[in-house]
Amino acid sequence: MIANNWQGVSLIGAPTDIGASTRGASMGPEALRVAGIVQAIANFGIDVHDTGDLKGPPNPFVNPVDGYRHLAEVAQWNQLLHDAVFNALQVQRMPVVLGGDHCLGIGSVSAVAKHCKATGKHLRVLWLDAHADFNTASLTPSGNIHGMPVACLCGQGPAELVDMGGPGHRLNPKDLRQVGIRSVDEGEKRLVAEMGIDVFDMRFIDEYGMRHAMEMALAVMDDNTHLHVSLDVDFLDPDIAPGVATTVRGGPNYREAQLCMEMIADTGRLSSMDIVELNPARDVRNQTAEPVPYTHLRAHETGSNVVCRLRLEQVNTVLLL
Repeated sequence: MIANNWQGVSLIGAPTDIGASTRGASMGPEALRVAGIVQAIANFGIDVHDTGDLKGPPNPFVNPVDGYRHLAEVAQWNQLLHDAVFNALQVQRMPVVLGGDHCLGIGSVSAVAKHCKATGKHLRVLWLDAHADFNTASLTPSGNIHGMPVACLCGQGPAELVDMGGPGHRLNPKDLRQVGIRSVDEGEKRLVAEMGIDVFDMRFIDEYGMRHAMEMALAVMDDNTHLHVSLDVDFLDPDIAPGVATTVRGGPNYREAQLCMEMIADTGRLSSMDIVELNPARDVRNQTAEPVPYTHLRAHETGSNVVCRLRLEQVNTVLLL
């Protein structure tokens, strides 16, 4: 499930919708707690420490300036998160970020990239999302930075976000895999192609299946790989996860999403994670945050022997671990 070199899991709440134009994601961390995320992880026998919520600036909810909405506040929130994630990694705790909107991926992934450089680990980022998140100030009229985190992580953005982890700690686009993408602006398509990012969009998943997409997204990892999963809840089809502000129809169904999480767990490489864009104001009876335990029996044939493993897979909160 998670990589075996960690002492436990540290939950880090980041209750902000500073990067979005729709309010509500700031309530996401508490909704995940109410849904039972702490107990869901503890059921695996993992030590869980809920560190509480970071305290950042309020959302001023003003219009964009020079193509960015709330740039100063976004930078402050991400710096706080960067420091919290990096500190958790320093003491061998696996950080799980409870967002909050997806602009927080800038601080989280920057911290992981910094940690990997310091420890000689190879970083693999799995970005589960309906959107490519590669907008820039010149491409998007909204100025919402939750649509820009991948661009910023790859060096396309303002210095206070691009160099969050310090010079030289940017994400190599070739270490990124995007899965479930189905809403991309024309300008984003061009930039993503220029960067050489591997994208397994819903067209690919429809034609080849989630299993093949995940096999390719998770290929070429070894004991020296740090796998970071950044899960935007709008990755899921809105029929099963309505509690987001930016729903896009045609996403993975329940079983496809479950297989995706199982295959991540099977790698044994998961070392850090974001759960973002859960918006309780748009949810239906906390349906999107509610953990759904799923038990399945796998049979593995070894010569003439059949070895059965009973594994409890926890799908959701949202589809966690």
